[in-house]
Amino acid sequence: MDKIYMNQLAFYGYHGVFAEEKKLGQRFIVDLVLQVELARAGTTDHLDDTINYGEVYEKVKEIVEGQSFRLVESVAERIANDLLNSFPLLQECTVKVIKPDPPIPGHYQSVAVELTRARK
Repeated sequence: MDKIYMNQLAFYGYHGVFAEEKKLGQRFIVDLVLQVELARAGTTDHLDDTINYGEVYEKVKEIVEGQSFRLVESVAERIANDLLNSFPLLQECTVKVIKPDPPIPGHYQSVAVELTRARK
């Protein structure tokens, strides 16, 4: 299956377990791998034969910057389900939600969750 990669989509959201996270918010980074048959789009050169990246970005933005979730797992699950429900050509998606600055002690670059969901 062919793949579309959308990397390092940056947003500001209010997700987390702690009150400060819901009040102050923080950065979230999202990586996507969208599995879709691209042969037709490659031949026809028509946007209708692929997935519109701008529409994907807006869907993800609505989720990350919209409703507050306690867990990034929930954010990732919502993104995957919404993308599969919104884009009929999408067969499978991998969603990685990265939290660069979680309020936990220690030295690290980030924490993240990644999940893969497929059309049923």
